[in-house]
Amino acid sequence: MKPISSLVKEHFKTLKPCVHGGEVLDAINKSGIKREALLDFSSSVNPLGTSKKALSAINAAFSQIAAYPDSTSSELRLVIAKHYNIKKNNIIVGNGSTELMYLFAETFLSKGDVAVIAAPTFGEYENAVQKTGATTCFVKLNKDMQLDVDTFISNMKKAKIAFICNPNNPTSLLISKNDLTHILDAALELNVLVFLDEDFLEFVKDEQQLTMINNINKYPNMFILRSFTKLFGLTGLRVGYGIASEEIINALMCAKIPWNVNCLAQAAAIVALNDYEHLQKTQKLINKEKTFLHKNLCNIKGFKVYTPDANFFFINIRETGFTATELTEKMLKHGIMIRDCSSFKGLDAYFIRIAIKRHNENVKLLEALTKVI
Repeated sequence: MKPISSLVKEHFKTLKPCVHGGEVLDAINKSGIKREALLDFSSSVNPLGTSKKALSAINAAFSQIAAYPDSTSSELRLVIAKHYNIKKNNIIVGNGSTELMYLFAETFLSKGDVAVIAAPTFGEYENAVQKTGATTCFVKLNKDMQLDVDTFISNMKKAKIAFICNPNNPTSLLISKNDLTHILDAALELNVLVFLDEDFLEFVKDEQQLTMINNINKYPNMFILRSFTKLFGLTGLRVGYGIASEEIINALMCAKIPWNVNCLAQAAAIVALNDYEHLQKTQKLINKEKTFLHKNLCNIKGFKVYTPDANFFFINIRETGFTATELTEKMLKHGIMIRDCSSFKGLDAYFIRIAIKRHNENVKLLEALTKVI
């Protein structure tokens, strides 16, 4: 038998797993700290967790486990359509938003194509592109960690897809609506597809004014990504969705695997989307704690804190004398997980990301940072 490595597709051989926050089991094994004593600030999800109504829906759906789930997530798509006043045929549901990133790349990219991506940004875009055999073109953010629109558009001229995260991960910064519109107008003229990731936009105060969902008819080349992972706290169930023109959705629906979203995830998402009480409580907490954390993080010697738009902070720690890896390891000894951002393309060893959690947890974070630094 030939070595298995010789049978792997050539462009798969350079693939490496993407590094993410929320790797709790690894942290437990490294630190020896019990799970219930560990505070995870490395993963930017709802600090209040899943809504009680969604949990009740999950319990009620256990009776459906013996049957196949709805392969097209029809009921959930109808609920999403009503929520945004769009058509069901403008929506696709995935096993987490990450599945839809890979599905989009697989559907539209071939070997020899180019995808333009900001740097730093979410790492799974690059892996999704690499799996197709296409090439990635990275556009480095400027010194203020903002996208240089003219440079990005210039690089789009040779691309088939442009990936944009708004607000961006890991920087927590929005692209202005004027700049985003400028990019979308240029992409339409250049016949470039735009993958617009709005996973964190629901944490932004002016979300309804900033989202591009109402512009899917104006930009038939645009695909908007949304998730039930972040705001809705369905992280472990894996459910996300995309909104686009019927033509794009039709292509993706034909390409996706069947039964990709389980029955528990569908049932929970249907209820979670309309649990306004839980969502408002979450947004109120995030806004209050964002102000509290921003004031106190800025007072830590050696921290350069970028004012966040989303539910997490992006911090340059160069002047502390620690690298991100060193600080992450020291914080773990205090039972605190933070995100070492050195794995993000376009960043050096001196950036971290910290999520916003509940007040008592945020106080513990600050106490540990003060002891370490």
